[in-house]
Amino acid sequence: MRLQKYIAMAGIASRRKAEEYIKQGKVKVNGKIVTEMGVKIDPDKDEVYFNGKKVFIQDKKIYIMLNKPEGYVTTLSDEFNRPKVIDLISGIDERIYPIGRLDYNTSGLLLLTNDGDLTNKLTHPKNHIDKIYIAKIKGIITAEKMKKFCSGIDIGGYITAPANIKLIEKYKKNCLVKIIIHEGKNRQIRRMMDILGHPVITLKRIAIGKLSLGNLKKGSWRYLSEKEVNYLKSI
Repeated sequence: MRLQKYIAMAGIASRRKAEEYIKQGKVKVNGKIVTEMGVKIDPDKDEVYFNGKKVFIQDKKIYIMLNKPEGYVTTLSDEFNRPKVIDLISGIDERIYPIGRLDYNTSGLLLLTNDGDLTNKLTHPKNHIDKIYIAKIKGIITAEKMKKFCSGIDIGGYITAPANIKLIEKYKKNCLVKIIIHEGKNRQIRRMMDILGHPVITLKRIAIGKLSLGNLKKGSWRYLSEKEVNYLKSI
């Protein structure tokens, strides 16, 4: 088994994140630091350590939906010691981690798991999974600017894929829009709206594919149903 897959199955992180940890020298196999990619191990014989602690493949898979509040990071550690989404989850012995991310100032639907294979599938660029957001933005966006948003915007050396935006409600100095994208570039929606001249005031993710946040309260979490898990695995 490849080392990064073992780390993912142990519930440490996704495979791609595991590769970063390996490159950073955070992983040891049988007492020796491994930094090169493609190393294979025998799960029954080799001992794997992450940050000095021995890790094991976890048999029990956990799937959670969290309504992330603003002011929390989706990383498992933070150099500025900011609150982490994992701090909101209690009563679970298994080591879990977020699937993808939500910005520090963005709220809403976030999935967490210890299923590395599923994480790899859902975060892979080839799988175009719709992510639906509600955004309050400065000013009143025009049809022309919405058309530009939908066709793609250069956000600094990268042109976003086709997306969707719909005006929901107008106020005096701002408005509410519904946004659908399938990418997950860093601060993508905020960067797109900044370029259009409509900075984001608040941003909330309400759905990923067919999974909806529903009436889950901010800061609360729940286990995914078997039907929801099977849906994610079928993508």
